[in-house]
Amino acid sequence: MEWTTEMRYRRIEDVSHETLETIKKKVNSCQWRQNYHIQPETGLLNDPNGFSFFNGEYHLFYQWFPLGPVHGLKYWYHTKSKDLVHWENVGIAIKPDQDYDSHGAYSGSAIEHKDELYLMYTGNTRNELWERHPYQVIAVMNKQGEIKKLQSPVIPEVPKGYTDHFRDPKVWKSGDLFYAVIGAQRENNTGCSVLFQSMNLTDWTLLGEMKTEYEDFGYMWECPDYFDLDGKGVFVFSPQGLKPKGDHYQNIYQSGYLIGQKLDLDTLSFSHGDFHELDRGFDFYAPQTTLSPDGRRLLVGWMGLPEIEYPTDQHDWAHCLTLPRELKVKDGRLLQQPAQELTKLRKDKSVLEATITNETMKAFNGIAYELIFEITDNNATVFGIEFRAKDDEKTVLKYDANTKKIVLDRSMSGDPVGESFGTSRQCSVEGTKMKFHLFVDTSSVEIFVNDGEEVFTSRIFPRSDSDEIRFFANGGSVTFIAEKWDI
Repeated sequence: MEWTTEMRYRRIEDVSHETLETIKKKVNSCQWRQNYHIQPETGLLNDPNGFSFFNGEYHLFYQWFPLGPVHGLKYWYHTKSKDLVHWENVGIAIKPDQDYDSHGAYSGSAIEHKDELYLMYTGNTRNELWERHPYQVIAVMNKQGEIKKLQSPVIPEVPKGYTDHFRDPKVWKSGDLFYAVIGAQRENNTGCSVLFQSMNLTDWTLLGEMKTEYEDFGYMWECPDYFDLDGKGVFVFSPQGLKPKGDHYQNIYQSGYLIGQKLDLDTLSFSHGDFHELDRGFDFYAPQTTLSPDGRRLLVGWMGLPEIEYPTDQHDWAHCLTLPRELKVKDGRLLQQPAQELTKLRKDKSVLEATITNETMKAFNGIAYELIFEITDNNATVFGIEFRAKDDEKTVLKYDANTKKIVLDRSMSGDPVGESFGTSRQCSVEGTKMKFHLFVDTSSVEIFVNDGEEVFTSRIFPRSDSDEIRFFANGGSVTFIAEKWDI
């Protein structure tokens, strides 16, 4: 289908009940609907927004165009959970129904203040010439879940020196003051982030640009997120426009982080190390973090990318969110591990201890499961896992001892996606011990390597009968323990 501008900016309120039910039936008939990931009831999901803990529950919103698998008129959709595992769909939270968000309620964040949850987001507008003007806007949710927007934008203008690519405010509190970091593009078409300060979340003062060592690093920094963790300052952002470099920056757009000294809120200077990608897989973008009540830093990302067609598009829906991850700082890097609550998903358990030599062993079956594959002894050149496999269809995760690299290969995973950007992703790893921790769902995989030193997140679209799990070793032997839980 060719989506015209008029179709992309249709409002869900203007569509008949019968039309919506037709779309829902088409979505629900899709073989790739997820089992335990957050996904849209219809249409397209993208950036996670407003991730927070408020009034005894986690709240997670996401960008949503309800009427098809395209980036159209964006709403905020609301889902909530008491345990990060079982999510309840609440419904539309923010509609693009004001002059300042007429062409979309774009991304933003949330923070508790005076027993209410303040949602700060970018209101997107277009004029007759289709020129963009962004506004930074506040909506407030009370403990009954009622949401009201403030009448006027709290940051109505883009500061001088920046283009109208100015969006995605992330709010936090330091001492008695609130701060917001906003993704921006300088007038010379380079990406950066801009800082604002407030005493009350409604009156904001421009502080200036965050000073980093990356003056020319992509053309736009989306979804910035600053936080302190384990005595360090961490800045997460999604730079657009990076060119591939070796194994790095292979996706259309990237997400990553800088770690350094804590951000100096007086001078706005951030002293940091090198940029590292958060995820080495095919489908990860626009992550956002929050704090749990017990002080853990949690991250959720969009399991998808803009400007790429996915096989679910033909079923009128696209994308999902990642599982929540816990972050820790170790040796100047972020470790990402599945949130500890996710063990609640575990059902029937299977265990296998084995040694294989120059062979492939069919071990388990499954479509939605958690799998831990840990090497206890190895002299093989290559070893790994084939999953969601049947006959020649398979997704392959392997370690190559010669190159000391982990490779995720989806060239035979099923229906193709994004092949112009390649069908494998790889990264170097240190040491000889190897642990692969997989969360496989109907149409996705999240892989945590060596307790979160690296993560690969990817969508896959196999046939429904491709459910074999195989372990293999080439050029020698490997001894391993594998634990699998159905989900």
